[in-house]
Amino acid sequence: MTHSLSDPVTVEVDPREPFVHLPDSATRVVVRTEGRGRPSLLVVGPRVRATYHRGRPGVSCTQVRLAPGTVRPLLGVPAVDLVGRVVPLGAVPGRTARQLSYDLGRLEHEEAVARLTDLLPDRLSAPAAGSRTALLRAAVTALSVRSDHIPGQVRDVARELAVSERQLRNLFRDGVGLSPKHYARIHRVRAVLAHATELRWADLAAATGYYDQSHMTSDFRTVMGVPPRSYFTGRLPAPGACQAIDSR
Repeated sequence: MTHSLSDPVTVEVDPREPFVHLPDSATRVVVRTEGRGRPSLLVVGPRVRATYHRGRPGVSCTQVRLAPGTVRPLLGVPAVDLVGRVVPLGAVPGRTARQLSYDLGRLEHEEAVARLTDLLPDRLSAPAAGSRTALLRAAVTALSVRSDHIPGQVRDVARELAVSERQLRNLFRDGVGLSPKHYARIHRVRAVLAHATELRWADLAAATGYYDQSHMTSDFRTVMGVPPRSYFTGRLPAPGACQAIDSR
């Protein structure tokens, strides 16, 4: 199976700067190390809103993102059960997750990351490559912003894929954790974050599939907690308690 996971990304927390956890539709396996301690192995579910934190010195997190449809085969639970949660890898009920936790538990940070990226593809079971996952990934592609593609409406995507909107919602709950509408909202806001310096607000709204700039601003405020102009001029919400991973 291809595209089962992304390359690992490491985040070093700077205590001098506010730290923003962006909204994210993906479930991630995270190796988190504080100071010179032993790494913690965590599963971080989809995050529907941004959170703002004070940085903590000496904290390093490396995350591997799981592709849509691979959460249940790998972790033994539907993705919807992990939304907004941080769970120790060994506490997830799936046998594969527990085995991964055992295999990685005695390694140093860099060793654990390398071993994780070696083991994950082999631990993904055959059902992850089935027709339901193919359908889910086609829907994810249709609802995502790309340079040559404005995302479709949920009802239009369902019709193009010859499924009902209810069936599409069920696919997303199991394989992504979010509804198609929430997935599309997060992906559009992340596209706004990525391209805000390249286009005028009205042009950016059109390029990311919004009806107009006011609808983009409303979605951005809902997901990020502040309107776009405030975010990009550094007027952020007050940080919450110090932590390295959103544990709502």
